[in-house]
Amino acid sequence: MSLYDKYILPSFLNCACGSKPINYQREKVVPQASGIILEVGIGSGLNIPFYDQAKVEKIIGLDPSIELHVMAKKTADQHNLAIDFIVGGAEKMDLPNDSVDTVLVTYTMCTIPDALSANKEMLRVLKPGGRLIFCEHGLAPDVGVSKWQSRIDPFWGKIAGGCHLNRNIPELIRSAGFQIQTMDEMYLPSTPKFAGYNYWGVAVAS
Repeated sequence: MSLYDKYILPSFLNCACGSKPINYQREKVVPQASGIILEVGIGSGLNIPFYDQAKVEKIIGLDPSIELHVMAKKTADQHNLAIDFIVGGAEKMDLPNDSVDTVLVTYTMCTIPDALSANKEMLRVLKPGGRLIFCEHGLAPDVGVSKWQSRIDPFWGKIAGGCHLNRNIPELIRSAGFQIQTMDEMYLPSTPKFAGYNYWGVAVAS
């Protein structure tokens, strides 16, 4: 791990993913999570303030970054929220089949190296009738914007922890075996268009 990844990137991600427009999106989706919850890519814990604790039976927080886990643990303690932290990638989770009620994933599919495999794992660990709640940025529908996303993407990933600007989020979800029940999409305000096209909604096993 480079010095940048260890000491600079965690704070950069915490700042970039904690902007006002993004937090407004978190406020829409996170309170929907209920029961035994797996948060994939818990990062620095930016979703923690938005959980409806009355609906929470248990939260499992998965992330490959030890540095981000430390930040998330502090936030969880501040909100009196017990979280079982797991250090690891989403492509192969050390969790049983059919073991969680809700998978919550926000601004994470862009960064997972093999997002399709990770989404299949999310489906595997969900109980029958369980829900995937997602909120992600990705491929813009406007040709001019999507061209810029493709141009910038190789450089963006190097400074943003492997983040991809142009992933087709709905297709990644459906290809893993999910059926999208509800989905909204728009450009986030006060956000550069190349990084600000947002998809959010709920999916279940197809």
